Amino acid sequence: MDILLVKVFATALAFSQVATAPDAVKTHFDPAADQEQVVSLLRAGCAQMRKAFDIEDINLDDLIATAMDDPDALAGSHAAFRGIKIADLNVAYRQFCKNEAVQDSPFDIAAVIDFYNQTMADLPDHTRLKGMKLPGASVVLDLKGQEFAEVYDHDQRRVWVPLDQIPLHVQRAFVAAEDKRFYQHHGIDERALIRAFIGNLAQSGRLQGGSTITQQVVKNLLVGEDVTYERKMREMVLASRVERTLSKSEILELYLNSVSLGRGSSGIEMAARSYFGKSVSTLSVGEGALLAALTKGPSYFSPDRHPDRAKDRFAYVVSRMQEDGYLKPDDAKRLTTLPRLVALQRSRRDTGFHFVDHVVREAKAIPGFDGLTASSYTVHSTIHPQLQRATEAALQDGLARYESSAGRAAFQGPEANLAQAVAAIGRREKTGDKNSGAGPGWQQALGNARLPLYDVHWPAAIVIEKSTARGGGDIVRVGLADGRVFPLSASKSSILRSLKLYDVVLVRIVETKGKGARAELRVRPTVEGAAVILENKTGRILAMAGGFSYPLSQLNRVTQSQRQPGSALKPLTYLAALQSGLQPNTLVRDESISLAPINGSVRDQDYWRPKNYEGGSLGVITLRSALEHSRNLATANLLDGGIASTPEQSLDRICALALELQIYKDCVHYYPFILGAQPVRPIDLAAFFAAIANEGRRPAPYAIDSIEQQGKAVYTHTPSLTETGSADRASFYQLKSILQGVLRHGTANAMASLAPYVAGKTGTTDGENDVWFVGFTNEVTVAVWIGYDNADGKRRTLGGGITGGSLAVPIFESIIQAVWTQFTPRTLLSPPSAEASRLLVATRVGGDIGDDANSNARGSVEYLRRDANGQPRDSRYALVSPDEVYSPRYDDGYNSQPGGFQPWGFPGSDPYRAAPRPPASPGGLFGFFFPRREEAPPYQQPFRQQAPPPWQQQPRRYQDQQQQRRQPPSSYPYYQDRF
Repeated sequence: MDILLVKVFATALAFSQVATAPDAVKTHFDPAADQEQVVSLLRAGCAQMRKAFDIEDINLDDLIATAMDDPDALAGSHAAFRGIKIADLNVAYRQFCKNEAVQDSPFDIAAVIDFYNQTMADLPDHTRLKGMKLPGASVVLDLKGQEFAEVYDHDQRRVWVPLDQIPLHVQRAFVAAEDKRFYQHHGIDERALIRAFIGNLAQSGRLQGGSTITQQVVKNLLVGEDVTYERKMREMVLASRVERTLSKSEILELYLNSVSLGRGSSGIEMAARSYFGKSVSTLSVGEGALLAALTKGPSYFSPDRHPDRAKDRFAYVVSRMQEDGYLKPDDAKRLTTLPRLVALQRSRRDTGFHFVDHVVREAKAIPGFDGLTASSYTVHSTIHPQLQRATEAALQDGLARYESSAGRAAFQGPEANLAQAVAAIGRREKTGDKNSGAGPGWQQALGNARLPLYDVHWPAAIVIEKSTARGGGDIVRVGLADGRVFPLSASKSSILRSLKLYDVVLVRIVETKGKGARAELRVRPTVEGAAVILENKTGRILAMAGGFSYPLSQLNRVTQSQRQPGSALKPLTYLAALQSGLQPNTLVRDESISLAPINGSVRDQDYWRPKNYEGGSLGVITLRSALEHSRNLATANLLDGGIASTPEQSLDRICALALELQIYKDCVHYYPFILGAQPVRPIDLAAFFAAIANEGRRPAPYAIDSIEQQGKAVYTHTPSLTETGSADRASFYQLKSILQGVLRHGTANAMASLAPYVAGKTGTTDGENDVWFVGFTNEVTVAVWIGYDNADGKRRTLGGGITGGSLAVPIFESIIQAVWTQFTPRTLLSPPSAEASRLLVATRVGGDIGDDANSNARGSVEYLRRDANGQPRDSRYALVSPDEVYSPRYDDGYNSQPGGFQPWGFPGSDPYRAAPRPPASPGGLFGFFFPRREEAPPYQQPFRQQAPPPWQQQPRRYQDQQQQRRQPPSSYPYYQDRF
């Protein structure tokens, strides 16, 4: 038996059961034992079909005779009927409908049963439709309560609305248009099937389905939309089951909320908003009829693209409503024109995509909540739109500026070419199309274009003119969306030569004095970055840029990526040191150190021997200066008696503090950890610095304030601040004061003018893989990271001389200026709280006392811990004795003069610290772009000496032991990795 006939009769078997005995539908028959039963069912189905033909006044015998005479004429041009043998159908008709005895029948009942059984295996569970609420679109509001974004799954942009909120005349419009006998049938309507079957046989064009509303619900929600016999069979059986499980009202409610109606809308409510700018509850009769008209094909009958088709279909629905008694003749006569539509609003959001993704993930993590796309919700988020845009723009500009200055920018070609769009606009204008916009064709095309990098905040320009200069160079002129025209410049003439007419590029408008304005070509960078703004007191995420552009990479590097923080993690070690009793003016050694490996190895190559970023050392400096200038050796020396009695115990305390502050979930127990060797998420590092701003109270970052559904709150977030028990508020305030000095005259002195208002820390990792700046004001904390993803396995660094101070600081400064403009006014950093003040005493420093090796101002205030008598606790010599400070030094052959002795300072300066060091000239290839780096000339640097061998080292806290005799310089090499 032909396979096509097998499918036809298997479908007939499904129809026969649903039409004649819907309460006893079988989904499996025995191929041998049940043949007579199947034949009986087919004959019953044929009888039911003949009744439908009679009701529809169609002579089935005449139809068969016509088919036998001219099969091609009857089958039309539909692919669904190609290959059907009309002669075999005639034999089957005589056998099952007229009950004739047919010799040599081609019909194989066993094959039909086998195909039927296979198709009906593993039917979906129809009972899950009971009480089902379909996926929906949730609205994300910004911090001010304005709509910021919509969140929904593909083809699920809907807002669920109960049936009792849909006007009766709208319900009737859909019933009249799609399923006249909806309230009479039990899942399928054989009359509608007959009309569709005959219509498809008699004419070509769009296929008629004949499906009921119940069948369409099954198709949309259970079996899919494949145009196959198998899907139709499963659809009919499941429809009959759904009719026994759900009421007609429940079925209609599911249908009206699941039907696709165009303009990106699923369901009646979103369609009402999209087409008419109102809720479904306020739709008029005509508006409801137009939406019902779209069910046959939202694209084919689109009133936007095919108004004539839409008008014909609208008239048909109105006539059906009148025929069914839903409309009076006079009312129907008034509905002769399409109702007025609102303008099609295409989604043009160009910001906050990484943030919205984070909102979706955060919602999924709420216990007992199914996520934002499970239904329709209103989400009150923490995003500040102006800060979000400013953060993205600052990061994008900074990344592009770096690669351009470093000579790494590589033009990959235009963003798009709009030649076809421009030509189409020209053709419409020639035909007098009233929908043509204002302005030249290129301007209209550029205004309508959706460019690949839709979230990059650079002007787009279209090439409108190309010519050759007298000297042979290329002259290119570009137009902007606002109609302005500029000459285009590029770093290489070959780039201009490669551009074609109507290519679209990204530009920067540059005003040149005396030469007018020009458009400068901007190139996508390959370097990546991330930036986040936290509100200190609450943990609200006000802005989040997870990369250069969301279309290029959906990876959110703020929350989904971990990178080495480098020196940006050093404040953690200094916090532990301050809590252990050291003070900002405590003298520490900035000199070579060699620490035995924790695993007990005795191999020389396993000892940790860090080095400073620029090499060399400064000898003895203050704790403040060590952190302000990010001295690796001084930080490492704190492990040896500065925090605990042994380096390993010191590391334990630092790790415990890191876990308590939730910087990490676990701490990798090795010494380079203190220099930022363990990767961290930017969001966690930002929360740590926010804790410093809050004197130890760490905010938990979050992006959702509350979630509502139909006006009722289903989730409300309560901001939390976690107190840090391992370090008191006094330690945090002292650390905050030191970080303020990082801007005043440390590694971030490029923005020294902001030091009264901002504190923070730079970070540069080994080999310049990553650079950071994390800083805070009283109100917010901003973290900035830059580096290459290196996902392709090709390791790229940022290049020698690139630091957090040179690359991350300018981006931070742009963001913090936006904060002061858009969010909160600039304020001086707060003094210590009452709790911290009880433990501290303000001390005038400078000149003979001094708080810092580089302070040029007398009368500065340093907050020192007070002793039992309320006086500043004297911890200056906790690690270094006065005798050692004044003692002569052996020459180590680096910066001091051979064989010479050096005092620790000049007359009039603090004798316990290095003399003031003037800034050096900008260094490196990019010195013109990056801030100056301070470097002491040799004659001003105190003597530095290599640490003694590990087996001779002891805890170096001076107050706990007598000063050990210094050993001559060692030949041990420096540890070459820099963090």
